[in-house]
Amino acid sequence: MKTHLNCPCGEAIVGQNEDDLVEKAQAHLAEAHPGRDYDRDAILFMAY
Repeated sequence: MKTHLNCPCGEAIVGQNEDDLVEKAQAHLAEAHPGRDYDRDAILFMAY
């Protein structure tokens, strides 16, 4: 299960599980990178 993601901007995102990680990553994108949107598969592809 992937629960960690390092955004290229330097933000480290950690979730309790994959669903939580995707939710937190999408919230980070909306706040810090408006206009950028990644689906679940793309986020989990970049996660570890």
